[in-house]
This record gives sequence, C-alpha cells and structure tokens, in this order.
Amino acid sequence: MDKKYRLSYANKAKEIVDQMTLEEKVYLMSGNIFMEDILKAREQGIHYNLTPYEAGGNERFKVPEMKFIDGPRGVVAGTGRSTCFPVSMARGATFDKKLEERIGKAIGKEIRAFGGNLFGGVCINLPRNPGWGRSQEVYGEDSFHLGSMGSALVKGVQSENVIACVKHYALNSMENARFKVNVIADKRAEREVYLSHFKDAIDAGAASFMSAYNKYQGTYCGHNDYLLNQVLKDEWDFDGFVISDFLYGIRDTVEAANGGMDIEMHITQYFGDKLIDAVKNGQVSEDRINNAAIRIVRTLLAFSEADDKEYGEELIGCKEHISLALEVAEKSITLIKNKENVLPFSVTNVSRVAVIGKLGNKENIGDHGSSRVYPEYVISPLEGIKRIVPNSEVVFDDGTDLEQAIAVAKSADAVVFVVGFDYDDEGEFISYRNGKKGVTAIGGVYDAAGGDRKESLGLHKDEIELIKTVGPVNKNSVAVLIGGNMIMLEEWKSDVSAILMAYYLGMEGGTAIAETLFGKINPGGKLPFVIPEDEKDLPQIDWEAEEITYEYYHGYTKLEKEGIEPSLPYGFGLSYTTFDILNASFAVVDEKILAKCDVTNTGSREGDEVVQMYVGFKNSKIDRPVKVLRGFERMNLAPGETKAVEISCPIEKVKWFNSDSNSWELEHMEYEIYIGSSSSDKDLIQGKVTI
Repeated sequence: MDKKYRLSYANKAKEIVDQMTLEEKVYLMSGNIFMEDILKAREQGIHYNLTPYEAGGNERFKVPEMKFIDGPRGVVAGTGRSTCFPVSMARGATFDKKLEERIGKAIGKEIRAFGGNLFGGVCINLPRNPGWGRSQEVYGEDSFHLGSMGSALVKGVQSENVIACVKHYALNSMENARFKVNVIADKRAEREVYLSHFKDAIDAGAASFMSAYNKYQGTYCGHNDYLLNQVLKDEWDFDGFVISDFLYGIRDTVEAANGGMDIEMHITQYFGDKLIDAVKNGQVSEDRINNAAIRIVRTLLAFSEADDKEYGEELIGCKEHISLALEVAEKSITLIKNKENVLPFSVTNVSRVAVIGKLGNKENIGDHGSSRVYPEYVISPLEGIKRIVPNSEVVFDDGTDLEQAIAVAKSADAVVFVVGFDYDDEGEFISYRNGKKGVTAIGGVYDAAGGDRKESLGLHKDEIELIKTVGPVNKNSVAVLIGGNMIMLEEWKSDVSAILMAYYLGMEGGTAIAETLFGKINPGGKLPFVIPEDEKDLPQIDWEAEEITYEYYHGYTKLEKEGIEPSLPYGFGLSYTTFDILNASFAVVDEKILAKCDVTNTGSREGDEVVQMYVGFKNSKIDRPVKVLRGFERMNLAPGETKAVEISCPIEKVKWFNSDSNSWELEHMEYEIYIGSSSSDKDLIQGKVTI
C-alpha cells in the first residue's frame, strides 16, 4: 500500500477526529494491555505476544484497533503453529530482495490469520560492533544493504494489508545498556550511516515506526523532537504513526507527547489520564493530540478498508510457508572455506558421519526474547544429517571429552563440528533474578539471558580447543558456525578443511545444513559483514556505557580506510561451482549510475552468484570511504550459462551530508565504480564515471 492511497483517507480521518472528545482521541494513543494482564501471564507461564497486543480503536466511529504482532523471523503469536524463518541476518546473507519480499507476504498472511494488523518486525538498526546481542534481528553491517532488504520486507508485509512497523529508531545497537545509554554522533555520521536506511523504509511505504529505548544526544528516542518530529515527520514527510518500544519506551508524559510519540505501547503508564490532564493544563496542545489521532485513524482506516482477502488459520505454518522457510535457509548458508573441495560430502561414499559439538543436536533458532517464534517443530543439524543419509551411521558426541571426540572423529568418514552460540550467549538482554531464568520482561516469561557478546567475538574457549584438538585428526572435517553475526576465525580456521556460516536458520535449519554438506544444495550466501583478523580492528565498545560516541567508520569501511586486510571481506562467499564476471561497462543514465556485466557459470553444477556494485571516492576533497556498496543482484545459473546483469544506483545515493549547510550535496568529480563478487579489490572489476 503506497503513501498516496493512505493520504486519500486524510479528509475522512480529520472528519472523524473533529467529532471525537479529547478522551477518545487520547484513547487512540494508548495501549490496551494492563499490568494485571502481564502479571497473570507470568503466573500462567504465557509467553510474550501470545495473542495480538491491542491499542486504541473507537467503536463509535468504527475505527479498528491497532493489533500488534512482533517479529522479525516470523509471527511471534501462537504456540507450536507459526512458521519460523531464518533470522534477518541469515536473510541478509541471501542478498535477495525478491526473496525477502516473499517472506514479508508470508508473514503478513500469518499475522492476518492470527487477527493482527501490524507487524513489529522490520528491524534495520546498524550494528556498529557485531557483538551487539540483537544484531541477528537485522540484515548486516551496511546501511545501503539494510535499507534495501528492509524495504523489501516492508513491501511484502504491506501487500497483505498489514502495517509494517520499522524499528528501533534510532542509533540502537547496544543491548545490555539499552535503557540508559546516551548515543552521540556528528551530523554526517548520523545521516549517512545510521539514519539513511530508515529513510529508505519510508520511501518504500512503511506506515509505522517504533522508537528505541536509548537516548540520542541526551534525549530518550521516545521523547526526541529532533528524531520524531523534525526529521521523521517534517523533513522525511512520514505520514504514518510512531509507537513506543514496550514499557520503558517513554519516561514522561509531556516530553513524549510533545516530542512526537503517537502511541504508548503496550500498556498505558504515561498517556491515558495523565495525557488528558497535560492537555487540560496547557502542557500539551490539543493540536498535537489531533495530529497523532489523525495519523492513527488515517492509517488504520486505509489498511482495513483496502482489505479484500480472507485469511484462514490454515495459512499459519502451512506447507507453502515452511517450504519458503527451507528455501531461505538454503540460500542463506555461506561457504567461507573449502580446502581441496572437501565439500560436498558424498551421500554414497560416506558410511559413518560424526556430528561433534553441543549445538549439534540442539533446536537452535536464535534469541528467546521478544523475537522468539514458536513453530510446530525445529530440525536440528543432527536430525537433518540423519535424514539425508538414512543408510549411513550418524554418531553424535557433545565434544566435552576430547579423547572420546578424537576417537569418534578418527572412526568417521566425515566430521561435522557444530559450534557457536544460542539464546543465552546473545540476544535481547534479559537479566537473571536470584540466578534463575524465567524472568518476566515486557509482557511475558522469557527463559534466556541473551545480551551482548561482551567478552569476545570468537567461539567459546572449549569449542576452540575442541576444533584445534580434534579437527586435524580427520581431513574430511567441516565447522558449521551458528550465530547472529560475525564470528572470529583466526585461532582455529586452519584446523578444519571447510567452514560454513549457518547463522540461525529457523525451523528447517538442520535440513538446509545437511543438504549443503551433502551437495543437494549449492551454497550461494554471502557474508553481510566483514570478518577481521583481529577484533580490535573493529570499533571498540563499552557494553555497559552510560554514554558513547558513534563514529563515521565501522565494519568494512573502517578496515579499508585504515588499510587493514580482513580475514574475509564483506560480501564474500564460495560455491561448489565457479563463476566468471566479464565485459563490465559503466555509465551515467537518467540520473542513475549504471553498471553492466556478463556472469558465466564456468563450473560443472548449477549455482547462485551475487553480483555487487560499489562506488569509490578517491577524488573526493572531503573524508569519505574508500568505497561503499550501492547495488546487488542475485542470480541462478546452470553450468555453462551466461547472464547479463544490470545494476543501477540513483545519483542521490552518492551524495554526502554537509553538516554546515544541513543538506545533501553532490561532488562533481570522477567516481570509481566496481562490480564483482565481494568488496575485495581482487574480486572486483573497476571502471569510472564522471558526475
């Protein structure tokens, strides 16, 4: 649903709001859940967002309630029913916008089948450091990529007449300190790095935003006039409504209302009667209330009255959606090492497989906080491998006894180490009470600690020791990495022959891992982050900080600017086949930078390649990155097949933000344009255009 259609309801919304009492208008701005409900949910062990969380609504004027359901890896509502897709970071590794839009449509259908009308799962925060616990909920480290993939999800969800809510606005990428930290950034970093992807989501038609918990420039994001009013609503002309993050998203009635907050979620603590009193006392103008009410009514009416589809419960966790979840998992997996083509293993020639590591037989779909989805089943790596080689012996060892693990590895034809993280290692931060799990948080019972990876970006010490000790005893060894963001490799990567990055792959993750290991699927995922040789090359963060400055450079742009060679570049990923990228050409056409090339599958099997376009700024007279991603396309090619690829980038996307003039400016100069298979110069063809 586009903005023009929504704005067609402006007059109708104003007519309704003009007839409402102050109390009715303020009611629209308030969550309909009560603290008693939360306490009751805790007593009964009911999980967060089991049913849609409602807000507002007006029966007299037939304004529907806003019915919130969380995400982003699927529909949080229900138990043992919803489709659990891979986490967003895995989907980012697909570099496939059309696939992400299909996921959005599937999620939108399941939300409607549950009775919801808003999806709170378009998470596009930028992880300044990959240790951020919730970075699994976003698509990667690059702002352009975040904006492209998030926009695809927005379009897919809203095509099913479900409001897409973009979060967490803004500069939110610390978990342990999320309720207290004050983030500072200069205007260029703010606009070019940390806000631009949010603007992309608005341009894609997003109808709702959620504010972040943290402060920005000294003011809570839920009260932040600069972020919510000046930038989002005035400068970017956002026509939808803003909701707060739950419970602690706002801290003051007057500041939040005047600062641009439209709906307090999910219980009423500061709006409701307190907001009515603030209006009557002259602290908040009724014009501000009218503005919020019109935004809410206009959006809800547009989406509800556009609906011409039936959504039965048979859509929830249906075969079509589970098949899509498997397809996404298959396309996410990233092959990052394959010495002497040890992969894929042969189904017929492997009679004994050893699966080693505590995560090997675990149903590990990621964070157990607010993004947790409750599917009917989850396929573990061990179960997936057993299914794909039913005539082979599959042995599991948790790896705690190294001598035993050595014996198991020596006796096997293939060894699969499954290592990495789970919901206690990273995710939404849920503090323990009295050393016990099961803490009530934001409306339900959680069973995880989560939080940021504060100590290290590498594997657990026992897993490193396991790989270094057991890996070398069998040359047919592969490490399957489970996690929500970058994992350091240097300490152990030479001790196994192959490495797969498997992220958190959802309910069919074990199937996809097994299919990739044994060659049914040819991996085509690409790293949506850089992997450095030393984690000190990344921005350093005090995860418990009261205040922190977010600088301009991070990730691959920081390493390139400092001339540091990474362990693996951004956008990197191997295949079981090979590709040639040739005949590149570059031009400026119709206010767009245009890059073309031919891609040929030069190997013996079908496979996917992701062609990436970067723009460089060597001739700039200001401080700019060496190059930045500005386009990508994924394609499938049969052996020997050649396809022509065309990638375009609006000239707007190479402008820089001049904080002195408070405006975007274009440098008229010669730009380097690169096209290829990763951000590494050796994987790119370079050309030039003059703008």
